[in-house]
Amino acid sequence: SSGINAEWPLRPGGSCMEKFQVMPFLQCGSRNVCQHGQRTDKSFWLTTNGQDDDKAMAPLKTEDDILPYISRCTVCSGTQYTMARHSYSNEVPACPPSWDRLWAGYSYLMVTGGGGVGGGQDLGSVGSCMENFFLPSFIECVGRGMCSYYVNNLDYWLAAKKDPIPGMFGMGRIYNGLDNIQNQGLSRCAVCAKK
Repeated sequence: SSGINAEWPLRPGGSCMEKFQVMPFLQCGSRNVCQHGQRTDKSFWLTTNGQDDDKAMAPLKTEDDILPYISRCTVCSGTQYTMARHSYSNEVPACPPSWDRLWAGYSYLMVTGGGGVGGGQDLGSVGSCMENFFLPSFIECVGRGMCSYYVNNLDYWLAAKKDPIPGMFGMGRIYNGLDNIQNQGLSRCAVCAKK
């Protein structure tokens, strides 16, 4: 989005688009002029379960190439209040009394791409509790009409607080491999619904 950061939370039904477009927005100015797909525009999409190593950095240029990497969604209607709870530990938190757990997951915070653009999740929203953990969690599409997993794209997940903490405030701990990251480094979460 031309260096302008705009967030799109994962919880509301509006986060589930009926049709995929590399650039699903127009940029409009005050002189009745709108532009679509400028060179520096970016959009971020939840990806399917991890990347294909063969195409990890190769730009995907056609819709047929891109669509297998775009996560699908469904909009559901309900009458219950929902919320996410985060444990800041490797343990799945319990739901409060008179609430049922809908799913357990991993505490998802935000993504960033080149130029510091990206977006985050409200930690009270169910969009901050991802049922599955995989890297990368998103694919970036650019105004030139292609998508890829770029090396400067970063996922941010809440960390599990560890005791004893190495270094100042736990800085410096490195987790290698998905099992180590999931079992040691990530905060767990639960999505709860009021009974």
